[in-house]
Amino acid sequence: MATTIKAERREKSGRSTLTELRNGGYVPAVVYGYELDSVPVAVRENELFMTLRDEGRNAVFQLEVEGKKVNAVLHDYQMDVMKGEFRHADFLAIDMNTEMEAEVNITLTGDEVAPGVKEGGVLSQPFWTVNVSAKPSDMPESLEVDVSEMAVGDTLTVGDIKSKWGVNVVDEDEKVLVTITAPRTEQADSDAEEGAADPEAAPDAEAGNGPDEAPQETE
Repeated sequence: MATTIKAERREKSGRSTLTELRNGGYVPAVVYGYELDSVPVAVRENELFMTLRDEGRNAVFQLEVEGKKVNAVLHDYQMDVMKGEFRHADFLAIDMNTEMEAEVNITLTGDEVAPGVKEGGVLSQPFWTVNVSAKPSDMPESLEVDVSEMAVGDTLTVGDIKSKWGVNVVDEDEKVLVTITAPRTEQADSDAEEGAADPEAAPDAEAGNGPDEAPQETE
């Protein structure tokens, strides 16, 4: 059952009103979407924090607005990074029987035993989320990527593993999720340092033979 959060309708939206709401422990917000006009509301910040902590970013809320309960998800939000506080929140009212798109986090498993990592390879994760289309009740909070068999030079794309997730991933199959590249060898580092220190490899500024040197005038 979706968590119920009481949302108080707000009639004013001036700067002083928003500041007063935030100082009182509320987050100015708006809810719009399925069978609902845009409604300015305010929700308790601690309730929003706890629900996201316990149920995840893609949790379905039941917003209670003036006695009416509306199924909604947190569509967007603004944070005060310095204070770690919500500044504003957008709730999207949804139809529980209709698919929606959302960003889902990717978590890696098996990275400690992957052959490529054991050999000193560098594991990289270019993307931390994928876009998934599903009914709200079927939307996963996260998806696992098993990298336990990856060797140096291996790459995993969306197309390689999306069939294992059992959900509709809307990103292109070519999207790279994980790679393991060869480590930079000590010999390569040594060669690079020697090349940088080789005076013959650097332009001879004092010789005056550079290609950009102006011709010398003669009397």
